[in-house]
Amino acid sequence: QLPADRGFAIDSFYRTGKLYGEETDGACRRKNSMAFGMGKSNAKIYVQSSEGIRFSDVAGEDEAKENLSEIVDYLHNPKKYTDVGASMPKGVLLVGPPGTGKTMLAKAVAGESNVPFFSMSGSEFVEMFVGMGASKVRDLFGQAKEKAPCIVFIDEIDAIGKKRDGQMGGNDEREQTLNQLLTEMDGFEGNNGVIILAATNRPESLDPALTRPGRF
Repeated sequence: QLPADRGFAIDSFYRTGKLYGEETDGACRRKNSMAFGMGKSNAKIYVQSSEGIRFSDVAGEDEAKENLSEIVDYLHNPKKYTDVGASMPKGVLLVGPPGTGKTMLAKAVAGESNVPFFSMSGSEFVEMFVGMGASKVRDLFGQAKEKAPCIVFIDEIDAIGKKRDGQMGGNDEREQTLNQLLTEMDGFEGNNGVIILAATNRPESLDPALTRPGRF
């Protein structure tokens, strides 16, 4: 973990533009969204453009940008790494107080890499109905695999990644959502072109299974 002297740190060792996405084809589709869209991720999906965010748009954070530039280089030229048996981490965790530029830096990684950027807040996975949060996780990562190479960014990951207490016996909706996220991360290889970025201002609250080596 890098020192948080300029606002946040990075655990493990990423120009966005026009928003396109899966929404909305008109009033009819919106009217039926509750019936047919509860298991959809509703992620904001950005594609690369000439007017997106770059590292130069992020003030300071030179050490963080230097480390993240390796991810950019990998997405530009993965063969350079695979030829020597190296691979990128599955996930990178941005840690720091609110307002320190974690989201902007994540977007800058996508802009520098010139790849699609999927963005979703951890709280958007929290659902009233059992199984819906896990379904959103599956949908998000399914889209990411189709768009690879790409970056998946989960802001406020502590909303779904809090430590589990075991009292619910695995039936708690949030716990099922976290388990699905762990399953999706384990299903990725380091050379498949999907990089997971996450941000939190409460790293101490995260479940150890989420932050173990090989994930974040």
